[in-house]
Amino acid sequence: MAEQLDCGGACSGCNVEGCGSRTEPPKPTARANIKHIIGVVSGKGGVGKSLVTSLLAKKLNEKGYHVGILDADVTGPSIPKTFGIKGHLTADEDGINPAVTESGIKVMSVNLMLPQDDMPVAWRGPVITGVLRQFHDETNWEDIDYLLIDMPPGTADVFLTVMQSFDLDGIVTVSAPQELVAMIVGKAVNLAHSMDVPVLGLVENMAYFKCDECGKEHWIFGEPQGKSVTKRYQIPSFATLPIDPEFARLCDEGKVEQYAIGDALDPIIGQIEAVAARKEAATA
Repeated sequence: MAEQLDCGGACSGCNVEGCGSRTEPPKPTARANIKHIIGVVSGKGGVGKSLVTSLLAKKLNEKGYHVGILDADVTGPSIPKTFGIKGHLTADEDGINPAVTESGIKVMSVNLMLPQDDMPVAWRGPVITGVLRQFHDETNWEDIDYLLIDMPPGTADVFLTVMQSFDLDGIVTVSAPQELVAMIVGKAVNLAHSMDVPVLGLVENMAYFKCDECGKEHWIFGEPQGKSVTKRYQIPSFATLPIDPEFARLCDEGKVEQYAIGDALDPIIGQIEAVAARKEAATA
């Protein structure tokens, strides 16, 4: 990637793909019709954004929507592994063809472009943001009702790029039960509010463990903070997810689409559909 970092500014004669310093606008794909874009964010890592992104995509897909996932966690992508997607992406004269999961969810991830799954991606911020724009603009998404963007943790380059460059309908934020994590949620929520991006819901992940023998729920990380956090930051919906070894097993096997999530995420799905309906009514 050295030639990307030593850019001379001659964009018109440059054939380097994904350069974050390019001043020429990318060629938009002629076959893309993305109706709604939802970002899945968190203020810190390790709280389960990719888990929530995968489950939201599964639920929306089961409801009959055409769904895509843009894996924006470029340096730590996990979506292909979760869905069991292998092999490399292809391209045609219109752009890059996304991978497709067993149930029909379209996926775009940098890990699908690497020769090995564990090959590191050591790119600087401008290159990463350029690649994300290319993934959005030059992928043959075709007709997508909901494009979910699995963002890296924090509120730095990628967060700002997605907020400023993509037509977001809203974000879903993910946290764990600890008060510290709840405070960090506020950073992402406040930044979204300052940029006029609606916050649709909070998912409190790893909230409890349910004993498979006695059925009792154990609050391993302390009492859940979801209700108080949603009230504090005026988030319209929230959901709680347990620590579930079955989910971890299915992710390791690339079979996340087989996980029986039930109705736990229905409040979040409802908000996503509601904001989409308001947008469509306003543009009708």
